[in-house]
Amino acid sequence: MFNLEYTEHSVMAVRPVSGDLFELIVDRNDLEFLPGDCVAIYTDSEKSRPYSIASGSNENELRFVIRSMDGGEVSPWLAERRPKDTLRITSPFGWFRPGQGIDDAPFHFLATGTGIAPFLSYMHTFKTPPASCLYGVRHAADAIGLSMLHGFCPTRLAVSREHAAGHYNGRITGLLDTLPLDEAAHYYCCGLESMVNEVSEWLQQHGVDLMQIHREVFFHG
Repeated sequence: MFNLEYTEHSVMAVRPVSGDLFELIVDRNDLEFLPGDCVAIYTDSEKSRPYSIASGSNENELRFVIRSMDGGEVSPWLAERRPKDTLRITSPFGWFRPGQGIDDAPFHFLATGTGIAPFLSYMHTFKTPPASCLYGVRHAADAIGLSMLHGFCPTRLAVSREHAAGHYNGRITGLLDTLPLDEAAHYYCCGLESMVNEVSEWLQQHGVDLMQIHREVFFHG
């Protein structure tokens, strides 16, 4: 699927988060990347899928936030890895650069599910916080790094499939009216295509220039 060079990385841990969600942690093996970068991870049968790196660019490990999909060709296999297993990982690629290359302009993060990964990478790399972060999950237990996000920037969590005390019940799009609008601001959207499209349309309808809306669509497999 991908024609990129790859390096071998040793699995350090597979940590269950909740339900079908887990963190995959592997040794870095000197891989250089920027927050927002993706890599492709291969199975033994040469299947591969792209995953956004969730760790900071100065850390000694690579972390990935992955949802194991029923019938998936890669994610269920990754969920079964054990420490010291070897994975083949491609060189980084991508153009999504949250909070980078915009001088001193304010910026906002909007993520659903595993789409929080590039924003976690940003948070573990840079000190300048976004003006706000909207984060949507199915269940409250699916939220990763929430306490750190709260300590880093103003964060609202939307929980769509249950009532969770202290959090908005519904989809992330129900929180858009709370989003500060600034003609100089940049908005970074990451998650499933339906959310990214809906948020992008809403922002444009409210006067945000398309060039200031940055999109990264995630697919599971």
